[in-house]
Amino acid sequence: MLPTIIVIAVVVLIVLWVIAVQRKLVNAEELVKNAMSQIGVQQSSRWDALTGLVELIKSYNEHEYNTLKDVIASRSGIDANSTAAEAQAQEDLLEQALVQVRAISEQYPNLKADAMYTKTMDSVNTYENQVRMSRMVYNDTVTRYNRQIRQIPDSIVAGLFHFVEKQYLKDNVAKADRPSLKI
Repeated sequence: MLPTIIVIAVVVLIVLWVIAVQRKLVNAEELVKNAMSQIGVQQSSRWDALTGLVELIKSYNEHEYNTLKDVIASRSGIDANSTAAEAQAQEDLLEQALVQVRAISEQYPNLKADAMYTKTMDSVNTYENQVRMSRMVYNDTVTRYNRQIRQIPDSIVAGLFHFVEKQYLKDNVAKADRPSLKI
């Protein structure tokens, strides 16, 4: 009778431990999804500001306006289920468009001097800093999550429930060679 009680107690403790670890891993995974979603929110704000710049460019150069409008049309939203690669692809697309806007503003000094252009570029720069911070939070969150699913004994439960490593967002090395967006 006593050995049966001990076996039942051990099984109950193991089941409770598995439940606790699974809950902790789900919480960590949700934090990663939330961090990715925040990146999407910040990128969306940058896209909105860029759309305002493109509308301003329309009066200066119709061809460039159409080109940038096509770039903006190809954007896709980043949400909690997006991957690091999808977020990076959107970031690269956004950077490409902003470089084009900057080049256009150099061609048209009146555009560069326009108060609305200056205000909108300030907003873009603010949103860019917010995206940078959101990316840092995401990578920190991914680090904690990946560490949890790889360390024993949590890795046993992570494998049992199919928790997989998340990818980090990588900084674009070529970004350092790009012109500044500051006026």
